[in-house]
Amino acid sequence: MVHGAPSPLKGLQRIGIMGGTFDPIHYGHLLAAEEAFSSLGLDRVIFVPTGESPHKRHRQVSTAEDRYAMVLLATLDNFHFSLSRVEIDRGGASHTVDTLREMRHWFSPSHAEFFFITGMDAVLQLDTWKNPELLPGLCHIVAVGRPGFDASDLLNLSSSLTKSIVFLEIPLLAISSTEIRSRIAAKKSIRYLVPSAVENYIIKKKLYGYAGA
Repeated sequence: MVHGAPSPLKGLQRIGIMGGTFDPIHYGHLLAAEEAFSSLGLDRVIFVPTGESPHKRHRQVSTAEDRYAMVLLATLDNFHFSLSRVEIDRGGASHTVDTLREMRHWFSPSHAEFFFITGMDAVLQLDTWKNPELLPGLCHIVAVGRPGFDASDLLNLSSSLTKSIVFLEIPLLAISSTEIRSRIAAKKSIRYLVPSAVENYIIKKKLYGYAGA
């Protein structure tokens, strides 16, 4: 279910940008991207793994290269998914506003509109992001709903932000990277939570404390 989705404008490419730490990427991320692609009539979705997240300095995050490799493996078989190193190669703290400004130069302003796709939990923290007031001028913000969140929660944000938000409800989206890392640490299976290629990468690189079954 989509709330507040803008109508397609003739001649404009509709570019989805899926931002996130992806530590690790899982089927929830892929489902959200695919649902946004189909529900919002996007032309493609570009996954942008965070280089250095200013919001996750309280915990150890896997290397950018490992996270990039896992996203690559997870998206290879979907022709309308692509991947960008823009935040990783830029270095320093990754801020969405800087990334969107940079990516804007890849397209003619009159030929593309951006849909930044991220979880509802992240959207509710928008007021703490760098220059959040500039985001409505750069993109539509797609808030992917999760169990426990409701579209009405978005009303807690400033009105300048809420007018640019599209709420995308995916009732079955209950998977989280935190849960996956916890399951690995507890030596529990993550099969069917992440693509098999990602699971094999985690095992090979012994990520998240993996020590064998």
